[in-house]
Amino acid sequence: MITVNNLSELRSVIAAARQAGKRIGFVPTMGNLHNGHMRLVDTARQHCDFVVASIFVNPMQFNDPKDLERYPRTLEADQALLSAHQCDVLFYPQVEEMYPLGMALQSKVSVPDVSEGLCGGARPGHFDGVATVVTKLFNMVQPDQAFFGEKDYQQLAVIRKMVSDLCMNITITGVPTCREESGLAMSSRNGYLSPAEKQQAAFIYQMLCALAQQLQKGARNFPELCQQACDALAAQGFRPDYVEIRNAANLKPASVHDTELVILTAAFLGNARLIDNLVVALNS
Repeated sequence: MITVNNLSELRSVIAAARQAGKRIGFVPTMGNLHNGHMRLVDTARQHCDFVVASIFVNPMQFNDPKDLERYPRTLEADQALLSAHQCDVLFYPQVEEMYPLGMALQSKVSVPDVSEGLCGGARPGHFDGVATVVTKLFNMVQPDQAFFGEKDYQQLAVIRKMVSDLCMNITITGVPTCREESGLAMSSRNGYLSPAEKQQAAFIYQMLCALAQQLQKGARNFPELCQQACDALAAQGFRPDYVEIRNAANLKPASVHDTELVILTAAFLGNARLIDNLVVALNS
């Protein structure tokens, strides 16, 4: 695996791969990699001949400067993991490479509708930052296929809509959430948890599964179900941000006629804001 830091180097290695007739797969990340990221890389390797990963902690998508500052940077460990999983190229740009004129003068991409509410409501401007940096990375790498984790369900929906709306010739592939044995969704932010908190955090998935069972048994009072779930999280020591039940296809608020739902949640535990989701298929 080689690591490149600037656009000219990146385009040179991509051009050589294209000239060799290779299909380009792309895994954009913010680093501090774990097995969930490696599942993305492994899936890209299965579908493509040449795999590019990027690591860029994107300041445009952080609302809190302190959160940006403390976000873990673990380049050497990340490089070792990517190399072990047969990644071909790591693109590791600095902020000046991505935003040469500064963020204030950067053109921005905004994806309406699916970016509103949920994490978009809790973190204003977050998804504009995500859409902008992913658009830039797509234009830099020009992949045939890009891979994203389904743990970030709303983010995946935003990227799918952006690619469709802007007529990008890229296949977007969602990869199922990678979980700890406890059920806790793997996340770079789990590193903010103490061992006791990490054990406690497994309750989020237990809550999602319990709520899914209620839906499958016919419960349809969505506001009441979500409030009960928030109360259950609070009783276990979390500070719930939201629990919502949405249409899995378009993220509209769920209706009693929907047959495929997604439960989405975000909650604070200690210094970490944790997100998770569970898709629920109902009998039509």
